[in-house]
Amino acid sequence: MDTVLQRVLRRVAHIAPGGGTVRPWLHRLRGVKMGKNVWISQYVYIDELHPEVISIGNNCTIGLNTTIVSHFYWGPRRTSESAGPVIIEDDVFIGPHCVILPKVTIGRGAVIQAGTVVSRDVPSGTLWGVSKAGPLAKITVPLTAQSGYDNFMRGLRPF
Repeated sequence: MDTVLQRVLRRVAHIAPGGGTVRPWLHRLRGVKMGKNVWISQYVYIDELHPEVISIGNNCTIGLNTTIVSHFYWGPRRTSESAGPVIIEDDVFIGPHCVILPKVTIGRGAVIQAGTVVSRDVPSGTLWGVSKAGPLAKITVPLTAQSGYDNFMRGLRPF
């Protein structure tokens, strides 16, 4: 598919209404392999260079502001090591603000916790995410333009 058309369709899908109808239809036009009964929330970014290597199974939900990428390229250097398929099996729920990286399979029935970066395969039937956020250190120097990053880092006191 023409790159310009690919980008236009992705941008329309990004904001279009119809999470269970219009948005999935637009991504299918782009080449994303997609099953039935898929919900794609608004502001979901699905890779625009290689949508054809992304597969989303039946009965899946992709949460608000999620990003699914199938490649990492810097400048003109394009290597096979930096690209790969993303497979989301049937009955998967991906919470809002997740990032799904290349060469990842999310197993059937898995639930991805909001805000998770998925960088490796997720087994079927697994709740996947990071521990809840909590305090990391005491801040003694604020992170501002006046104090600077180095002073901020020197002022941290781990708990």
